[in-house]
Amino acid sequence: MTISLTDEQRRALAEAGETPPTAFDTETATEYVLIRADVYAKMRAIVDAMTKRAEWDDPTLDDYERYRK
Repeated sequence: MTISLTDEQRRALAEAGETPPTAFDTETATEYVLIRADVYAKMRAIVDAMTKRAEWDDPTLDDYERYRK
């Protein structure tokens, strides 16, 4: 899902510079950090590589999920 930015939001993003801007949902009191898609993709690749190296993607570990409840 893609959300289109208003002019005000676009200006706020431009003014933020290198510091990731935040958005706050007053209805849920939830704060979000906004990052560019290319930055997210790089971060995701790093996390995926780390979890794969740690073998967290091993399907046999799914059995342990039942203990989380």
